[in-house]
Amino acid sequence: MRHSLVPTALRYADQVARSGSIQKASRELHVAASAINRQILALEEELGVPLFERMPRGMRLTASGDALITMARRWRQDETRMVAEVRRIQGIHQGHVSLVAMDSHASSVLPALIDALHVQHPLVSLSVELSTPDDAETALLTGRADLAAIFNLAPRRELLVLWKAQLPLGCVVAPGHALAGRKSVSFQEATAYPIALQSRAITIRRHLEAQFSWLFKDARGFVESNSLQLVKQLALGGQRLIFTSELDVAPELAAGALVFIPIRDQGAEPQDISVAVDATRPPGPVVKLVAEQLMAALQASLDQARSAGKKA
Repeated sequence: MRHSLVPTALRYADQVARSGSIQKASRELHVAASAINRQILALEEELGVPLFERMPRGMRLTASGDALITMARRWRQDETRMVAEVRRIQGIHQGHVSLVAMDSHASSVLPALIDALHVQHPLVSLSVELSTPDDAETALLTGRADLAAIFNLAPRRELLVLWKAQLPLGCVVAPGHALAGRKSVSFQEATAYPIALQSRAITIRRHLEAQFSWLFKDARGFVESNSLQLVKQLALGGQRLIFTSELDVAPELAAGALVFIPIRDQGAEPQDISVAVDATRPPGPVVKLVAEQLMAALQASLDQARSAGKKA
């Protein structure tokens, strides 16, 4: 679409909220700062409330402004869906989808998804944000994302789960590690070796602390990081083990570079991965199309990782 159906004043206010100042929004929009300011002032006068606090170094949304910007962003999402629906009626799969996914998907699931979309639906564009599960859920609920792949998504009536898979908890090591030949392992056995832990920002770490707090009571010389990629590199080095799911290390398992050993302790419950959308706004055809491709990529990644494990 050449012109947005969302009013100019709302689009300008949204950009100011994102940029933090009128001057920065002016540069982003290629519109004079005075024109943006006039639109915001007119909007505030019409509504009878201030939308921004004018700070010495920028602009900050008021409570009223936050509510308005949330609505404006939903309108923009709805506009995108409407355009996609018009294209669908015309027989064209065209549109844009905002996806939020987990960091571990960056090296396996997402490249496969993007390649499949490029080949099969070249007119569909995609924006991808890597996030924590909590932030991914918020992105769906606020309309910032159309679709999300989220670990351990708690049931909510505001969210519609399109697909879900269980992810057993395991100990992951390099093929040459002393534990690599085991069919299963206990936490007690695993803690005899150096460990690379994911930080508290990661869902699986919070699960471990809730169920097996004794793992973290004594200093054991472990390393922790919020980077899954760093933790995996440490495991690939051969000395350290990590606690995670097959999906987090799917490419390495498929290549035989790492080995997944199930944890047998009682209480080591499976994690899960869900593909979800906002239940209050039924997904349009392009979002459904991307969701189907995403679910296929997730399942294929799991299947490849598990197939490699059976051959080992």
